Amino acid sequence: MEALHAAGIHVAEALQAGPPWLENFWVTVTSVADPKCIFTVCFPLAYFLDRKVGVAVLWIGLVAEWLNVVFKWFLFGERPFWWIHESGFASRHPVALRQFPVTCETGPGSPSGHCMITGAALWPLVTALTALASQHSKSLLLKLVPFSTYTLLLLAVGLSRVFVLAHFPHQVLGGIVAGAALGWGLQARTPATRSLGFFAAVSLGLLLGSVALHRLMIAAGIDIDWSIRLATAWCTDPSWLRVDTRPFASVCRVAGSALGLGLGLAAGAPRHGDKPLPPRQRAACAVLALGAVRGLQHVPQPHEVTLWYASSFLKYTAGPWLVAVLLPRLVRAVTRPRGSPHAE
Repeated sequence: MEALHAAGIHVAEALQAGPPWLENFWVTVTSVADPKCIFTVCFPLAYFLDRKVGVAVLWIGLVAEWLNVVFKWFLFGERPFWWIHESGFASRHPVALRQFPVTCETGPGSPSGHCMITGAALWPLVTALTALASQHSKSLLLKLVPFSTYTLLLLAVGLSRVFVLAHFPHQVLGGIVAGAALGWGLQARTPATRSLGFFAAVSLGLLLGSVALHRLMIAAGIDIDWSIRLATAWCTDPSWLRVDTRPFASVCRVAGSALGLGLGLAAGAPRHGDKPLPPRQRAACAVLALGAVRGLQHVPQPHEVTLWYASSFLKYTAGPWLVAVLLPRLVRAVTRPRGSPHAE
């Protein structure tokens, strides 16, 4: 394993030795592909492109993120920015490697969450765009554009993660393969129910299952929080350590999103007399949704960790409800012709 890690360090060195203008590109790619963007950007856009596709994106994204946390707890993957010090590699082989504000992830490193979660959640969107291209054109080139873009995006995300020393190449490859497999396997298994009880049970199961697994591993004598300790010890700048990179931050995000999806599906179906939103209104909803959901992320959160987790859960519960319920109804109300009877 040490040889595999050492080879990964050399790949990171080669990437960081590239043209200086590429630095901003890699950092931007790794920031844009943060798993949080699946919940705050991809879901709202996909939902107003096609409701079923949007639900699939969010559902697959939250399942993939929860599984990514579980995989990381069991695989104990190192991260390059601490491995070079803990293993003594940096003292035996002087390296010129830099850390960045997006480097200091505090969870274990295998597999890459950026690649796995992004790859899984975008699969139904890419499939839908491919089908749409097939309906409107017989050009093979046009039909290949969505999946070609998907492949290039995951490749760029993987390289960016190696560049910033967040992952080794084999962790990136594992994330890409796992993400594509999950996206393909879960696309046809997106829940069709609107039952709030089902999604509340899923949310509670994800939350309690994670807590139970964490406690069982501690009871078995396993230091499950080892990665937080190492990240804290070897991060160049303590301000780069973020609570939202901890495994339980992911658990709160997916549990909150599952509950929010249930609230949205239960209350977000068009009411009797409502017609489907026309394209312009859907576009307006998408823009408003992006602003509203992204705005939620900038609401200040408590510094105390437990309260931070609770507020994060509430934020991600509110997001799908805003997208599926509040904003469509607001747009309908604003654009309803004056003098028309109010449909109940």
